[in-house]
Amino acid sequence: MNRIAIPTADQTRAASRPLLDAVNKQLGVVPNLMKVLGNSPAALDGYLSLNGALGKGAIGAKTGERIALAIAELNGCSYCLAAHNFLGRNVAKLDEAEIAANRTGTSTDPKADAAVRFAAKVAQVRGHVSDADVQAVKRAGYGDGEVMEIVVHVALNTLTNYVNEVAQTEIDFPAVGLLRAA
Repeated sequence: MNRIAIPTADQTRAASRPLLDAVNKQLGVVPNLMKVLGNSPAALDGYLSLNGALGKGAIGAKTGERIALAIAELNGCSYCLAAHNFLGRNVAKLDEAEIAANRTGTSTDPKADAAVRFAAKVAQVRGHVSDADVQAVKRAGYGDGEVMEIVVHVALNTLTNYVNEVAQTEIDFPAVGLLRAA
């Protein structure tokens, strides 16, 4: 059961309505995460703005989904794991082997592997990575800007993981079991 309301269209705050309408226009549906965030127009706008900015980033949508899967698994967020399993498969076109690897903090693609491993490390040590960790991701071909994008992807996904865990958001994607308890 949700701890935080998932407002109906009639209950949605006026300032959140145009933002949710834009989500609906883009996706054809408004996921429950967005509805929960819509309880605060500022929170919804902040999430959508950061997500939109990262969508224009250099690391690309596939690696963004790879990171999202790794972080959802690490943080034990069933909602985000279900959402990114669906998006990874159907939007980013990741195959089953890649999704399975991402959920363990790795990738079947050598360059993406460095990004996903780095992202998982950032989450595990709460940003306190070593010089060697940063050098490893740079040796794989990521520049300073891309390293920052990876870190911000971790932060954005941690944000949604926490929102969904606090709210106990009802999963509106095909459910996926966590590999281990959070």
